[in-house]
Amino acid sequence: MKKAKRETKKTAKTRAKKPAKKPETKKQDRYFQALGRRKTSVARVRLWARGDGKFTINGKLLENYFQLSELKQQVLAPLAEMGSVDNFTISALVKGGGFRGQAEALRHGVARALVLFNADFRKRLKKAGFLTRDPRMRE
Repeated sequence: MKKAKRETKKTAKTRAKKPAKKPETKKQDRYFQALGRRKTSVARVRLWARGDGKFTINGKLLENYFQLSELKQQVLAPLAEMGSVDNFTISALVKGGGFRGQAEALRHGVARALVLFNADFRKRLKKAGFLTRDPRMRE
């Protein structure tokens, strides 16, 4: 015969616990995250809809991270295409590759995050070539 298991105070407490509620996020704290790639560079981009126009890369401002204005324009090209350069706050983490590869990975990631924000942007960004990943790698 099996003995009935006796319920102790400890097991009664653990059984009675309710699952913890997830903290509610405010609508303004919500962000859209996308991944951009180019050669060996990978960029994780987070885009917030609140618009102070701040763009940080690895904790530095865009102007301080990329010295060449050509690279800055390349990163901001998807935002310029949609006419919303100052409407979003963007932070990104970039790893690998050189500066040009990192800039193109950022461009890809920003474009993908914009599509997550608004699906209507997809057609214009696709036509401009910002959603296509360049698959070329060093042999």
